[in-house]
Amino acid sequence: MENTNVNVENTEVAEVKESYEIIGIRFKEVGKIYYFDPNSLTFTVGDKAIVETSRGVEYGHVLVANKTVPASEVVLPLKKVLRKATEDDTRRLVENEAVAERAKAIFKEKCVQHKLEMDLVDAEMTFDNSKLLFYFTSEGRVDFREFVKDLAAVFKTRIELRQIGVRDEAKQLGGLGICGREFCCHSFLSDFDQVSIKMAKEQGLSLNSAKISGTCGRLMCCLRYENDTYEEEIRKTPRVGSIVSTPSGKGMVVDANPLAGIIKVSLDSNKDASPVQFIREQVKVLSAKKPSPQEENELDEEIE
Repeated sequence: MENTNVNVENTEVAEVKESYEIIGIRFKEVGKIYYFDPNSLTFTVGDKAIVETSRGVEYGHVLVANKTVPASEVVLPLKKVLRKATEDDTRRLVENEAVAERAKAIFKEKCVQHKLEMDLVDAEMTFDNSKLLFYFTSEGRVDFREFVKDLAAVFKTRIELRQIGVRDEAKQLGGLGICGREFCCHSFLSDFDQVSIKMAKEQGLSLNSAKISGTCGRLMCCLRYENDTYEEEIRKTPRVGSIVSTPSGKGMVVDANPLAGIIKVSLDSNKDASPVQFIREQVKVLSAKKPSPQEENELDEEIE
């Protein structure tokens, strides 16, 4: 379960407790999980609920059944669930999805009429019909004030246009990655974590951006999956260039395999000989090699 909480405006002063009963609700197929007060109702995973959010009344899917969590895991005040979803609510959701689908075609037609360079990614009608949202990508800023007025005249509701990035576009559209599997962001990742070139470097991968970038053109999200393990093993392994004491004498580390816990040392007693292999627990670091400030800055740089 993702520890992500909904933070909504509320002028009421919430009673502070040591723990709270919550349920976890998701509004999109691969979206964040938000916490709500079940309002004395009992929910199981798979139930549908109607809740009030900062966007208005919404229809959500229960991903976390009733449970009690420490106060540190919630953001107060918790919004209360309004009710369990009924068949009429589900029917209304389907109707809204049909409206959003028809709206896509009209959006594209209006784009051509207004000569706007926008690529529509998705459209969504809020559950209470108070707002119609369009998600689009564009290479630059777009002046769509007249465009919005035109759309509002057609749909007779509030129109909101949201420009999203290439990562969000990939998350919404989906597709297959170079591994042959469905995009992680579209299948199970509810949010994007920071991914840096440092992770690829520490995992011994090629720093060719074409080889470590996903279909969206950004660094692959999967670089983070094993990053914690690599960081821990690297921390325990002497860096190349470090001076160490070994069972065979003093020497300098010339190669290291952090995951295997193996290092190769060029011994001072015979520098012309081939490096000797040791398990890292067999050696003691006498003088650790540290990266230069320039190397640290380069490795910490995130490719957006």
